[in-house]
Amino acid sequence: MKIQIKSELVIAILIPLAVGTLSALFSGNMTAYAGLKQPPLSPPGVLFPIVWTILYILMGLSSYIIYRSEDPRKQNALSVYALQLFFNFFWSILFFRFSWYLFAFFWLIALIVLIVIMIKRFYQIEPIAAYLQIPYLLWCLFAAYLNIMVYILN
Repeated sequence: MKIQIKSELVIAILIPLAVGTLSALFSGNMTAYAGLKQPPLSPPGVLFPIVWTILYILMGLSSYIIYRSEDPRKQNALSVYALQLFFNFFWSILFFRFSWYLFAFFWLIALIVLIVIMIKRFYQIEPIAAYLQIPYLLWCLFAAYLNIMVYILN
């Protein structure tokens, strides 16, 4: 593998990891979440950073596959990718920092719509890139359940 290709792959993976890390930093004290009434199926707090790290790595790999593509639609697909990262970044801040649970839920629904659009566009270019995003979509659907239940219970 050429050095440039390795660098591009590393950058592609670091971008979503940086988005997630900065979002967590700006979200403030997430330990307050443990003090809320938890919905059924709520996983232990230690699981969240592990899952998100895996998902961010998969996102980076997926975006790299699209970036390396020669398909003329790749710029449009990567624009949707960037937009969903923006929505991803702010969800934690809305939920944890400001405790705007209902607003965060609707923000998360918008994120899920963007993820579906991104998956569709990625699939049209390179199906494996779309498949790598499926765990992210499923986790965000689960997060939507947790989010709305936290709003209802608290």
